[in-house]
Amino acid sequence: MTNSIREIPISECYLVIGSNTTENHPVIGSMIKNEVINRGKKLIVVDPREIELARYADYYFQIRPGTNIAILNGFMHVLIKEGLYNKEFVQTRCEGFDEMARVLEKYTPEFVADICGIDNPEDIVAAARLMARLKPMALYYSMGITQFISGVNGVKSTANLQMLLGNVGIAGGGVNPLRGQNNVQGSCDMGALPVSYPAYQPVASEDNKKKFETAWCVPNLSLKPGLTILEMFNHAIAGNIKAIYAMGENPVMSDPNQRHVIEALESLEFFVIQDIFLTETGQYAHVVLPARSFLEKEGTVTNTERRVQLMHKVLPPVGDAKDDWWIVQEVAKRMGAQWDYKKPEDIFEEIRKVTPSYGGITYERADNSIIQWPCPSEDHPGTQFLHKDKFTRGLGLFTPVEYTPPAEEADFEYPMVLTTGRILDHFHTGTMTRKSKVLEENVYEGFVEINPNDAQNYNIVNGEVISVSTRRGSIRIKAKVTEKIKPNTVFIPFHFFEACANVLTIDAVDPTCKIPEYKVCACRIEKVQS
Repeated sequence: MTNSIREIPISECYLVIGSNTTENHPVIGSMIKNEVINRGKKLIVVDPREIELARYADYYFQIRPGTNIAILNGFMHVLIKEGLYNKEFVQTRCEGFDEMARVLEKYTPEFVADICGIDNPEDIVAAARLMARLKPMALYYSMGITQFISGVNGVKSTANLQMLLGNVGIAGGGVNPLRGQNNVQGSCDMGALPVSYPAYQPVASEDNKKKFETAWCVPNLSLKPGLTILEMFNHAIAGNIKAIYAMGENPVMSDPNQRHVIEALESLEFFVIQDIFLTETGQYAHVVLPARSFLEKEGTVTNTERRVQLMHKVLPPVGDAKDDWWIVQEVAKRMGAQWDYKKPEDIFEEIRKVTPSYGGITYERADNSIIQWPCPSEDHPGTQFLHKDKFTRGLGLFTPVEYTPPAEEADFEYPMVLTTGRILDHFHTGTMTRKSKVLEENVYEGFVEINPNDAQNYNIVNGEVISVSTRRGSIRIKAKVTEKIKPNTVFIPFHFFEACANVLTIDAVDPTCKIPEYKVCACRIEKVQS
């Protein structure tokens, strides 16, 4: 996030795109809802499903899955055509405007409405005018923007729009991705990416190589970027990877094309799982290492707004469970490493030394104040919002982005579109929430949302078990007939192993960041013959 959660009341308008915010990020969702309902703030929602926030939106666009870039380009087309964009910001703070504007010329409201399946093109014009009139406007997105083969371009489009409106570098504005778990931001910051060291310092840099060889007292660090999870699985099947060590990850449930994932795990000579429960993935492990839950350990997490927070141990650990860092250190020692961390704070002190954006953050500051990176020194207050006076690269770069269709579109054999996501009652792969009696009672099984028109066409009634199939596989699942979903589209939450959505999803990936296209693929639905 360029901005902060506490700035939500400052915003005059909100654009929520590709984020079921009240269910997946309830605190932020409730804050936005409060501002709209009780303080008259304006809201624009773009989502294939009629999510809760759509009820309160001034404009709601129920687009076809995978058409985010088209509608964002449509908004920008109107802003440029009508001269409503922030000309001073564009001229003094940005570059690449002319190239982008040329690409946007064809994205008329009518052209965009046809791509996105929107009935009234004039709503695109009205929403763009609203964005231009109300300052500041905050843009919020989540995996409904990123989980496509065009995910990187989708993110660039959100930045294009906010720079065009001059909503970057100011309180209450910004481009605000909402992270899916409590330390996703922190794990990325720490280098849990195949291309970077901590603080996004590129692995391919000779200077960074020397820096970390010195810091870690190791020779010959590689300049070659590593592999993503899906690339690891492909290499495992090919026999190029013999072993995988998975920490707190349940790819049998969370990764696309489940059969392919299981084939990869079964191809390994050695598979280690480190987790708090024996997950579906753990069933394939040769060794399971028992880790502690967040209440049983201490350390820091970095949340979606770049805030570094200190966690304190609340409960004694269960059984033989150990801290993740302790387990990793003990494994490393047995492989010849000379690691001697005594406590989590020792590790954090190393983080401060090698991660410039964390340099000024101490345990004490993290425990007693809102401290957000970048914070380069102990006398620095931290950074509430990014790009205040200038962008990190100097000028903000507009990127011309064309709409591209999904990897797999509906056809005669698979005439419907499947999209997936999460629901309020369960979290991710259900590893924790499905062990909660209350949450499991609330929603105890998977379901597929179907529009009433489709239900009538296929002679399906609410609550009936049906078959949903793609080119990857087939599942049986209860139908939930609802107006929330567009005709010719179905939605399945991916929390339920008994009817696992990722049996169906496609493992096509964005060519740049390699994220899979979870949010759209072709499917068919059928009655189950008794």
